[in-house]
Amino acid sequence: MMKSRQFLLASRPVGTPTAENWDFVEAELPELEQNQIKVKVLYISLDPAMRGWMNEGKSYIPPVGIGEVMRAGGVGEVLDSTDPNFSPGDFVYGGFGVCDFAVIATQGVHKIDPSLAPLERYLGVLGMPGMTAYFGILNTGLPKAGETVVVSGAAGAVGTVVGQIAKLKGCRVVGIAGGEDKCRYLVDELGFDGAIDYKNSDVKKGLKEQCPKGVDVFFDNVGGDILDDVLTRINMKARIVICGAISQYNNTTPVKGPSNYLSLLVNRARMEGIVVFDNIENYGKAAAEMAGWIAQGKLIAKEHVVDGLATFPETLMMLFNGENFGKLVIKVDHAS
Repeated sequence: MMKSRQFLLASRPVGTPTAENWDFVEAELPELEQNQIKVKVLYISLDPAMRGWMNEGKSYIPPVGIGEVMRAGGVGEVLDSTDPNFSPGDFVYGGFGVCDFAVIATQGVHKIDPSLAPLERYLGVLGMPGMTAYFGILNTGLPKAGETVVVSGAAGAVGTVVGQIAKLKGCRVVGIAGGEDKCRYLVDELGFDGAIDYKNSDVKKGLKEQCPKGVDVFFDNVGGDILDDVLTRINMKARIVICGAISQYNNTTPVKGPSNYLSLLVNRARMEGIVVFDNIENYGKAAAEMAGWIAQGKLIAKEHVVDGLATFPETLMMLFNGENFGKLVIKVDHAS
């Protein structure tokens, strides 16, 4: 019987997660039932949303149960299948969890082509973060040529793609990120028009300097004080896209809402949340368009790969400490 190393949710964190919130175990995999596959997991996606999935309470997706494998997207290789649409040797994307081998129903699993892009890219630009960026900025942000777009968490997996797509649409793009290296990367390599270092400078002052004509679209991955600062600079009919609020996820006190929300009223602006799963039927179209942009050199993808399944608790915290540079992924180690 094949065994799998797995991270199980042991307790719900209060504030910042720690290694004690998971049990790292070895468990036997069940026999395949109808329309299931056995997968060797090769890469695991680490996303800020994982922190929300650990909380008990109503959300857009049920929480991970205590004693369950921690939820995560991943890519891997099919080892065995009872579904005629999947064969051993196929490479696939799905919600395999934080583990090195998985048995999973094939609903929601998609084949991927490693000849078109590196496998880890299907967890970034060609995966959930890329889909979030694509639909969030184009369908909700509705950028128009000549407008100013501001992106928080701009050096992360979603933010880097949002900014580049907005540039492709003819916008002036300003990113907010932490540290000189990230800000330099946004401008020098990704083509952003400006960047604001929230760790070492005054964000409100930076917005005034970088966005002299105000802000038409704000794509927010951070929330908190940065959202408040941007609301002081929005233009008439601005669109604020709420993708996430990573600054608030580990709070032990209530989430800090925007105190400047009346700016929405004054400017007849709109604030709207997005959840990537709402667009699942159009993933293929979005992936094809973004793959074309990558091939043409119009869209740059960057992954931050960390080796070793056992590093999961520490690697996850890189997201909340602002340590990742691009899409954060774990490369799963397997015994030879």
